[in-house]
Amino acid sequence: MKGFFIAVSLLLTSVGPIFSKTNGYLVKSPDQRIVVSLKVGHELTWSIKSDRKIILLPSVIALHLSSGKIMGREVRVVKSTVKKVVSSFATPVYKKSSVDDVYNILSLNFNDGDGLQVRVYNDGAAYRFISKDQREFEVVSERADFNFESNYKVFIPYVHDLREKNDRYVNSFESLYDEQKLSELYPDSLAFLPLLIDYGNELKAAIIDVNLENYPGLFVLKGTGNSLNARFAGYPVTEEPGGHKLFNSVPSKRAAYIAKAKGPVNFPWRAIIISRDDRELLNSDMVQKLAEPCRVKDLSWIKPGKVAWDWWNDWNITGVDFTAGINNATYRYYIDFAAANKLEYILLDEGWSDPIDLGKLNSDISVPELIDYAKGKNVGVFLWASWRAIWKDLDNVLEKYSNLGVKGFKLDFLDRDDQLMTGSTYTIARKAAEHKLLIDLHGIYKPDGLQRTFPNVLNFEGVKGLENSKWTPNDDVPLYDVTIPFIRMLAGPMDYTPGAMTNATKGNFFPSNSMPMSHGTRAHQVAMYVVYEAPLQMLADSPSAYAKEQETCSYITQIPTVYDETVAVGGKVGEFVAIARRKGNVWYVGALTNWTAREIEIDCSFLEDGVFKAEIFADGVNADRNAEDYKLEVVDVSKNDKLKIHLSSGGGWTAIIKKRL
Repeated sequence: MKGFFIAVSLLLTSVGPIFSKTNGYLVKSPDQRIVVSLKVGHELTWSIKSDRKIILLPSVIALHLSSGKIMGREVRVVKSTVKKVVSSFATPVYKKSSVDDVYNILSLNFNDGDGLQVRVYNDGAAYRFISKDQREFEVVSERADFNFESNYKVFIPYVHDLREKNDRYVNSFESLYDEQKLSELYPDSLAFLPLLIDYGNELKAAIIDVNLENYPGLFVLKGTGNSLNARFAGYPVTEEPGGHKLFNSVPSKRAAYIAKAKGPVNFPWRAIIISRDDRELLNSDMVQKLAEPCRVKDLSWIKPGKVAWDWWNDWNITGVDFTAGINNATYRYYIDFAAANKLEYILLDEGWSDPIDLGKLNSDISVPELIDYAKGKNVGVFLWASWRAIWKDLDNVLEKYSNLGVKGFKLDFLDRDDQLMTGSTYTIARKAAEHKLLIDLHGIYKPDGLQRTFPNVLNFEGVKGLENSKWTPNDDVPLYDVTIPFIRMLAGPMDYTPGAMTNATKGNFFPSNSMPMSHGTRAHQVAMYVVYEAPLQMLADSPSAYAKEQETCSYITQIPTVYDETVAVGGKVGEFVAIARRKGNVWYVGALTNWTAREIEIDCSFLEDGVFKAEIFADGVNADRNAEDYKLEVVDVSKNDKLKIHLSSGGGWTAIIKKRL
């Protein structure tokens, strides 16, 4: 992975009509099916149609600046162009090896020197404002309305987990999806992105924002009628320790503006992803396409992989002659397990140091000794750190632990996406890359394209993952599991942390901190390793548990974490999902269902000619009674086959498919 190959072709001739008789501008997708219209006058609005169906009614967009100027209001267009862009770029840390980036772009230059860009793809559209102002200024507020024609259903993640009672913008970005009509949305209740609009007849559209470099993330509130209105966190003026165990710095005072800026600046993209079949949502590249290009020249040191993780299983190992816990003996055991199963990393989670001062080490731990021990077994070491601890001494911490041989950091409890926080993630990513350090951003908002700009950032949380099974017994987890691939995963990788070896049916589940379990079947957990994007993927359970279930463990460890090709095999939001991914000449197929048992069909037409051997990990015949029941079998398949598979309640199915020699 020496770098990105970029092929770009700019067709400078206009594509599709531009008209301005009534201050209107129009641009179509390359396949002509999506049409974006803009009206410029007292207010600037955009609207979208797909196959003549109204996706978005005219909706006001504007930036209110501290100078008193409102970008997008009372402006005159002095130049307008539409161009076709045909390009591609390599994506070595992704679900495919390269992305085709083909779109039509409308550029408007305003009389005040600012402008607007609109890109229209075959699967959606996006806009961003551009400021040419060379002076410093503040963005007082931003208006981004989303007006819909009818009272459609919405899959919406509300802000429920308030980390600070007086600041609803400080939260974990972990929520189940409420399914409500637009008219039923809770008034004055913030929701974060992505969210999904269901127009009926398979047509859906997701709202997402991209490139939050030094700009706050977009929340939405219920608007008047069938509409959503944007909201943003105010700029933090002062901060103080707060959040869980004071791990975070939380704003004690916010400004009456949302961002500071100095031009020229490209503001974030506001995007609508459109699907005519739910499967299309499973293979979207919109965030990658809108993200800023890679800024890391040498990628050879970036090594995705799997991680033996300690925290979820509460350091609960058995059959040893030492006391398990946060100590060298325990971590040598994790290292031995990782080496024996060819895992790339182990993680030292909370407890190896003071959570606020990374210079104060746990006396039962010798990080240098563990790094040396792991290095001798070809295993890398990740360290957990709170965002507050690393941010206050960033340069020294990165230099110190890079010199020690640490491979990366899992940063936790960011819990905000105001301008200071979003800016910090890009700074951390850049400086970590300078020290050849990998980053896993836990306790954070969804990915915003940072993963393309700095591919050393391998994973993001912003998902209600397996850890929640330790304390939320009433969550409908299998339902959530087959919803997030269509919505949250649109943004990018998910630090869900699967791999539970204790599995429970719907009636047998109970929360446990030291011996946690999963909702749903063993095969459900295994399939997540294919279905969920995660270049840095955890094995959440105890090495002792995996030793007792070595057959399952050995199957999981065969599954890669990045791929060369992805095919959406089937799925319906909230019901089931099936995805095929290729790495080299091996295919990996994963399927998940909610609590409803079902039969689905896997069309193997993605295979090449020839006979293939499929090693299948499926729900056992009694998985509806004992969720740990599974069946491992080998069958021959070809591209002409359509496999009929059974998914138990809360079940799953995985196949590793190799060509027979």
